[in-house]
This record gives sequence, structure tokens and C-alpha cells, in this order.
Amino acid sequence: MRIAFLLLFLIGAAVGLVYPWAIRNLAGHEIGTWRVYEAGSGFRAIDARLGSTDAPVKAFLDMSAAMPTGALPGGRVLTVTASTQGRTVLAETVDLSAAERREEAPQALHQLWRLPAGTLPAIEDGDYSFVVGPGDAEGIDIRSVDLLLLGGGGAYDERAQPVGFSIMAIGFIGFVLSFRRRGKDGGQPPAPRWGRGGT
Repeated sequence: MRIAFLLLFLIGAAVGLVYPWAIRNLAGHEIGTWRVYEAGSGFRAIDARLGSTDAPVKAFLDMSAAMPTGALPGGRVLTVTASTQGRTVLAETVDLSAAERREEAPQALHQLWRLPAGTLPAIEDGDYSFVVGPGDAEGIDIRSVDLLLLGGGGAYDERAQPVGFSIMAIGFIGFVLSFRRRGKDGGQPPAPRWGRGGT
């Protein structure tokens, strides 16, 4: 029984932790990376040719910047829009709440941050125009911004994580209780035997 609860816990961890991480970090292929901001020259729009086989396309912004002390996690640092054939298909305000910090150098003044910038779930063959601009966060010294597009990553089912955590909890509680139950059973005297050889 203890092994069953341990397996249940591991299954929950795979569903609640490993699956979301794999979808976000491993799935899909890189379509391309473009420099959309350079200190001194400012922002510039870029065009990317996408195909239906790229769907869904996830956009990320790799931002090299010096963050002020106490920068608010919800500070809106950048905006990104995408359009094709005169239609806006993506409009996102990018903040620091989901930013992933990537060290450039141990003592570098500027650090590299990867920020999720939205997803295009359906893609029509054609050219897509991406425009990145500044947000309303103050005091952030941005040196450069690169737009990264990843395609074919698959859709992430948001229901998986809470279900996985629930399975983990059940497995963990059952695993712990199995130790306690065994301890209680071990402290009880053996049941009396009846019949030949019994008392």
C-alpha cells in the first residue's frame, strides 16, 4: 500500500509540475529571434513569415535591463502587438510577474530577463508584423530587447496543474499515514490463538 501511495505522489508531481514545465520550456521549435530594441536607436517593428504548421506560436521577450531596487513584480515594462492582413491578432502588456531571470555575468550591471509575451493559437500562412513598445514602469534601464518566437509547442491544459497537486496531496497523506498505521499495529499484542497449541 505504501508503494501505491508513493506512485500516486509521483504521478501527481508529473502532472502538476513536470508537464507544465515541459510544455513551457521544451516543447516546440524556434522560429526566429529578432532585435526589436537597442538603446540609442529605439524600438523597431519586425515582420515574420508564419505558417499554419507553426501553430500555436508563443512569443517571448528577452530583455537586457538593470532593475531598480524594489521593482514591482507587476510593473508593466513592455507592450507587444501582432497583426496580419490588417487584423490585430495579439495585444499584450508584458509585466515582471512571470519574468525569468537569466544571469549574463556574475557582476553585470544589466541582467537578462525572459518575459512571456502571449500566444497566437491559430496561424494563417502569411506575414505577421510585431510591434514592441515601452510600458508604464519607471526606473528600468533597458539596454536591448529581442523578440523570440517558438512554434508548435502544443496547448497547455490549465486544469492539469491543480489536478496534479491534488493527486500529490492524496499520495503524500496516504504515504505518511501508512507509516503511522504500521507503527500502531506493531505495538499491539498478538491476537490470542484458539485450538490446539492455543491458551
